[in-house]
Amino acid sequence: MKIFEGLQASLSIPYPVVTIGTFDGVHVGHQKIIQRLNQEAKKYGGESVLFTFHPHPRLVLNPSDTSLKLLQTQTEKTKKLQEFGLQNLIIYPFSKEFSQLNAQEFVRDILVEKIGVKTLVIGYDHHFGKNREGGLDFLRSVSDTYGFDVIEISAQEINDVNVSSTKIRRAIDAGEVDLAKNYLSDYFEINGTVIKGEQIGRELGFPTANLDLKNPNKLIPKNGVYAVDVTLASGERHKGMMNIGSRPTIDLERKLQLEVYLMDFQGDLYGTELTVRFYTFVREEIAFNSKEELIQQIKKDDTTVRSYFNSVYK
Repeated sequence: MKIFEGLQASLSIPYPVVTIGTFDGVHVGHQKIIQRLNQEAKKYGGESVLFTFHPHPRLVLNPSDTSLKLLQTQTEKTKKLQEFGLQNLIIYPFSKEFSQLNAQEFVRDILVEKIGVKTLVIGYDHHFGKNREGGLDFLRSVSDTYGFDVIEISAQEINDVNVSSTKIRRAIDAGEVDLAKNYLSDYFEINGTVIKGEQIGRELGFPTANLDLKNPNKLIPKNGVYAVDVTLASGERHKGMMNIGSRPTIDLERKLQLEVYLMDFQGDLYGTELTVRFYTFVREEIAFNSKEELIQQIKKDDTTVRSYFNSVYK
């Protein structure tokens, strides 16, 4: 997959078949669109193209609104798009100035002059340009003038998939990572760097790696304990337990912590990049009366998670 950061010059992509969108999550609906792009491109010896934005438009247009949490960082999204066969990714720097382009200017200056679009694939309800004035009817009215075809992804095709990034966010917010996996056709994941913690897990007999995600807009599942799969930067993988929460039994500051225990692992992980994939929710966060009660519960959690993996992934 070729990746273009912005559009400083016109591109030389053979017969570009283009779609537009944020594609957060690269869920099964997005995958269906990529498949359609590749099919259309293959007919004419062309290539599929996604024109997307970074940062997410809502983060630029409403910077005071901190409610939007993203299913993927840009790096995670790029990786998934490549896995699902996209051939060209254009990551355009979204700004307030760019948001003022009207639909005519966007089509003429970006899609036609810079990308050279030959076929545009668009959802039945997609709108773009200043005040969202551009849509399917507008594109069909200008397509002959600018020499490109328009293919509509119908309401029926989109609704048949019955998924959206918003629906996936709600599932993860509720700890329903199993359901999110069905929507994504892959496990929800977080990526972070192991930082030095207070080494309380070591005292409890379950040394954990504290993760720093760096991106404040990344969605984090609801507080609790999860069965997870952990991949080190080296490619080494371990089953594990992830605890998300404020550690109410031992932490008076009640600061949100992301801690993962790698089963059957020995070694130093400080500074290591980890990818954590969420398999299932184990239990809610609990405040215990003592460290001893907490240790007993962690032992139970360890048994539960090991049994889960043994039964489901033999």
